[in-house]
Amino acid sequence: MSEHKHDPRQCVALFARLSEYLNNELDPDYRRCIEAHLKDCRPCQVCLSTLHRTVELCRQLESAQLSEEFSDRLQNFL
Repeated sequence: MSEHKHDPRQCVALFARLSEYLNNELDPDYRRCIEAHLKDCRPCQVCLSTLHRTVELCRQLESAQLSEEFSDRLQNFL
C-alpha cells in the first residue's frame, strides 16, 4: 500500500456513502473512485470493514415483537 497523502475531506465524503457502496447502489464510476481511495487509505479500510461486520451482525439478530403498549407509545411520540 502506498503512503500517498490525500485530502481528508475525501474520507468524509466516502464515509457518507459507505452503506450505498456495501449495498451496490452506486454508479460504477463512483464505485471505482471509492475503491481507488480505499487502496491507499487504511482508516477508510478499517471503517468499511467495521461497517460490513456491523451489518453482518445485525442480520444475525432475531427480530422481536414490540409490545402493543410500547408500539402505541412510540407511535404517539413520533
